[in-house]
Amino acid sequence: MQNREQILAMLTTILVDEFEIEAEAITPEANLYEELDLDSIDAVDLVIKLQQMTGKKIQPDEFKSVRTVNDVVNAIEGLVKD
Repeated sequence: MQNREQILAMLTTILVDEFEIEAEAITPEANLYEELDLDSIDAVDLVIKLQQMTGKKIQPDEFKSVRTVNDVVNAIEGLVKD
């Protein structure tokens, strides 16, 4: 079981390593698209990385409402609890 801090740390690592985002810019409130400059293709890549991280299948519908880093953490937290 992963807690919120672990999920945030892993998400931060993915965003820094895969998308070359400055770690300082990654806050729970940061908007993925406006502040972190992810686009729809990046979002798909992020979902793939998160699937690898969790070992769980992520349905695209589960991520349609995701806008912030905290939204991603909440979605992953809910996924790993199932």
